[in-house]
Formats: sequence, structure tokens, C-alpha cells
Amino acid sequence: MHMLRRWGQIAACLWVILASPAMAQGTLKLVAHSDLKVLDPIWTTAFITRNHGYMVYDTLFAKDEKLQIQPQMVDKWTVSDGKLTWTFTLRDGLEWHDGKPVLAEDCVASIKRWGARDALGQQLMASTGDLKVVDDKTFQLVLKEPFGLVLEALGKPSSTVPFMMPKRVADTDPYKQIDDYIGSGPFIFKKDEWKPGDKIVYVKNTKYKPRAEPPSMLAGGKVVKVDRVEWLAIADPLTAVNALEQGEIDLIEIPVPDLFPTLKANKNIELFGWNALGSQIIMRFNHLHPPFNNQKARQAAMYAIAQEDFLRAQVGDPEIYRVCNAPLVCGSPYEKSYGDLLIKPDLDKARALLKESGYDGTPIVMMQATDLLSSNQLPPVGKQALEKIGFKVDLQAMDWQTVVARRAKKEAPAQGGWNIFYTTTVTVDADNPAGNSFTSGGCDKAWFGWPCDPEMEKLRSSYAKEPDPAKRKEIAMAVSDRVMDQGTYIVLGQYKAFGAYRKDRLSGWLAGPVPVWWNITKK
Repeated sequence: MHMLRRWGQIAACLWVILASPAMAQGTLKLVAHSDLKVLDPIWTTAFITRNHGYMVYDTLFAKDEKLQIQPQMVDKWTVSDGKLTWTFTLRDGLEWHDGKPVLAEDCVASIKRWGARDALGQQLMASTGDLKVVDDKTFQLVLKEPFGLVLEALGKPSSTVPFMMPKRVADTDPYKQIDDYIGSGPFIFKKDEWKPGDKIVYVKNTKYKPRAEPPSMLAGGKVVKVDRVEWLAIADPLTAVNALEQGEIDLIEIPVPDLFPTLKANKNIELFGWNALGSQIIMRFNHLHPPFNNQKARQAAMYAIAQEDFLRAQVGDPEIYRVCNAPLVCGSPYEKSYGDLLIKPDLDKARALLKESGYDGTPIVMMQATDLLSSNQLPPVGKQALEKIGFKVDLQAMDWQTVVARRAKKEAPAQGGWNIFYTTTVTVDADNPAGNSFTSGGCDKAWFGWPCDPEMEKLRSSYAKEPDPAKRKEIAMAVSDRVMDQGTYIVLGQYKAFGAYRKDRLSGWLAGPVPVWWNITKK
């Protein structure tokens, strides 16, 4: 065992030597799935902002390709016998982009800000008695009661990610956006070159110290092998593909499936299933205002839905999408199906429920993000389905960043609010009740739409505290039932995300639930 461990250490050292060229080379030019306008990954769960976060910030822990939690900024940690006191020590060499060292106080402030907004973070904070600095590199999380998902929370891979920020930034009100974008991650954001609607620029953080382990999904060494990364805003999918074919760009994060045949025909282009675990599509209700503050109105909408209509319109290829009415996703340990609900519409039942809800015919405001290639075709399908049963739908087109800003408004639809929008989440964010933000019934603290469901919160809290896997599964099934009974949100199915890149130029794109640009070599 000692010899095997020694060889593992030697292999890790060799990887760092071989994977760390003296100089990074070139500029990686890519088309991201959306334009970037909001820069605070704690204030919003928008994936484009999350992706920006992974460029600029680092995390205490991260998931590897086996979905195991691994240390990232943390060097070592200990847990008391009663599992109530967790002590974390940061690794050497961590510093902010302005040259100041990363301190324990930064991490404490960052965890608190994240914990005020994220569904899993809120549960962790509710079970926390104290979160305190021990010394410059060490901090403690002292629990009031057992919480079985401490590392899973701190290593949460997607929206909302517990990114570490300087204390002065993390002290910002969680419900206000930050205006200081200093991180400690592998890239530095060039605010002076940022042109919303045109280009976002990042440069290599030459002082970043990667971990010694080989990269594995979001864990291991984040070695940057290019000097510069440019996200170019090209809204038209065909124009983006033409730019890729002509060599004007290197990569498209999510090309539309309709153009896959064109991409496959080009010998210099590779289609890469970077998110093989898949994503889940949902329709989200605003629970604050009529008609969807009424359970029967939400249920009426559910009985009007045929998932495949949405999947066919948005994804197109049946080999990529999957009809699935399990709130905690198909393929997970907590998969539970619900017969024909959301698969085959029952229009008579839907109309009867709508009548019982007392719906008065006021048009519902349905937001359509026209530039978001993962959901821009869903709203017209939803409008048609809901109008079949008697809803009147006001479909309002806007860009995704406008949706991101507007969905945070709690005003009535007539005063600039909304009733319905569509979004996607990676399945690793949705496959358990604690991490699935959509399931939250925390009222004002819940995710956009603000369901107020104390029974749901009791279930989710019990899940996070339950150590017995069998009992935890029972609770997860009850959460799933509650989503479907209350109509908390509507699951519209699952799909796998593919990107396209110039294989004659690039190598090293890491698979995972998040597209990351470290480890990529440009020839």
C-alpha cells in the first residue's frame, strides 16, 4: 500500500510537470450559450453567470468525474466525533487576483452570503450554530444538529455554486449585486474589455497555483493552457456554425441540434457530449400572483402538457432527449414516475381544474428568452398547450438577461412581473431534494416563483439531516410526490448537451455538468 501511494504521488508530480507548459499559447475564441450581463453568481442562478464564476472564482471542494467530492481550495479538514464541528484548513499558495492572500475570513463571509441564497446553503445555515475564523488559514463550521450533506453543500457543482470571494465583496447584501469582480480562480476577468452584446474577455491568471492531481470534471488541477479566452456574442446559430467552419472561432458551447448534420460533415469539427449526465427542462410558475397562486390552476396546466411536444420543438433529436416526468430526474436513485401525467394530456380534466380554480381570463405573462438556445422554442409550445384548456397567454419575447432580471421581480405581472418562464438545470443539481432549488417551499427564501410550502420544507430539512440511506430515499419520494401534487413546477423532460469544436486546433475539453475552459490546449 505504501509503494502504491508513493507511485500515486510520483504520477501526480509528473502530470503537473508535463501538463504545465512554460507558456500558455493563443486565444481561445468561443460562442457561449448566452450573452453575459449579470456578473454575480450568487445573485442569480443563470448558467452563463455560473460559467463566468468558474472562470474567475475557486471553490473549497469540487466533484470529480465519479461524482465524488474532492478538496479544491481546502488542504485538509477534520470532523469531531459527534460530526458537529468541521475544521477546514486552506492550502498554500492561494491569492486573490490583486495579489492579497486568501484568508479564512474570506471563506466564512463567502459561505454566509451563498448560504443566504442557495436552497442547500439555506438548509446548511439553518443547522449551523457558528461559522468562525480560527486563524488566517483555518475556519470552523459548528453545527447545532447533525447535517449529513456538509461536503456535498460546499462542493455543489452548479447553480448556485459556493464560490469564494474576498471578504469585502462577500459582505455585500446577498440580495444586491456585487460590483467588485476580484477572484482567486484560474482566469482574470478583463472588465475594461467587456462589451455586453459583443465580447467578454478573460486572461490567464499566471499566479494561480493548480492542485497537483490530474483534472477530473470540476476537481483536480485547473491548468490553463491558453493566454486568453474570448466569449463572442453571435446570436444566430447558423452564423456561429459558419464562423466555426471558417475558422473564425474555435468552439460553440451549445449548437442547435438542427445543425448537427452540417457539423458532422466537416472533418475538422468534433461534436462533444460534454454534459453526458444531461439537463432537465422545467416550466416555472409564479406562486405569488393569480392564477398560479392557486393549486388547481397549476394542476390544470400540468394536465395540459405533453412533454414530447416541448422536447421535439427544443431539442429535436429523440436520441438526445428523454421523456421523463420524475421531478428528481430519471436515471437517479430517486427516480419516480407518475403514469401519463405530463406525457399524455387529459384536456377534460385540465379544463375542469381550471374552472374550479376560479381563473378569470386575465392573460398570463409568459416570458420567452429568444436568444437562449436551451429553451427559446419552449414558450410557443406552452402557450398553445395552455390556450387549449382556456388560459389566455401573453407571450412576451426578450433576451435571456432580461428574463434573468425580470424573474427576480415580485411585482404583479401588470406591474412588470411575470407568471411563467422556462429554464434548464443540470441533472446533478436536481437529483436530490436538498440540492434541487426548484423544490424549495421557503416562501421569500425560495427560488424564483417563491412557493410557500411549510410541509415541503419539513421534508427537505428531514432529508438533509437523515443519515439512513433507506429512510432518506423514503423522504425523497415524498418530496417528489409533493412536487406533483402541489404543482410546484412542471418537468418537461431531459436532454444531453453537445458542443462543437475545431479538433484540428483544440484538445483537452473536460466532460462535466459545466463547460470549463482550463485544460484546453490550442495547437
